[in-house]
Amino acid sequence: MSSVAVVPGSFDPITLGHIDVIERAATLFDELHVVVVHNPDKHALIPIAHRVALIEKSLEERGLTAGNIVINSWSVGLLVDYCTDVGASAIVKGIRSQVDVAYETPMAIVNRNLAGVETIFLLPDPAHAHVSSSLVRQVSALGGDVAPYVPKAVAEFLKHTTD
Repeated sequence: MSSVAVVPGSFDPITLGHIDVIERAATLFDELHVVVVHNPDKHALIPIAHRVALIEKSLEERGLTAGNIVINSWSVGLLVDYCTDVGASAIVKGIRSQVDVAYETPMAIVNRNLAGVETIFLLPDPAHAHVSSSLVRQVSALGGDVAPYVPKAVAEFLKHTTD
């Protein structure tokens, strides 16, 4: 039986921290779905289709194009519905701090109660632990260099959106 997991996120934009978590999670499961989810509590900068394309380009930059990674989007219904549809038994989340743990824990418990899907928390590489998509968007909007925090494809995309 193969193991399937889902790495969900708004990925608005995807950061090097996200890439780190995806790369490591891909070694733990036979199939890994990277899923751009719609968060109604957030106002997105980048349309979902563009985020999917940026994830594809970013993973390609890291040589992660072949094999066990599937990139998709999910904008209606519960994440556990997607997990059930693809046969995933786990959700993988990157955790940067105690704030992330406090935010993610109730969702992990509800996802387990709703569909028996476990949540696995991965700590990021310390080099990326301080970076969030929100911070990247703010630095980019103010004309700062985001190249140290995001894949090359994302830095190029953001440079052209602020020019």
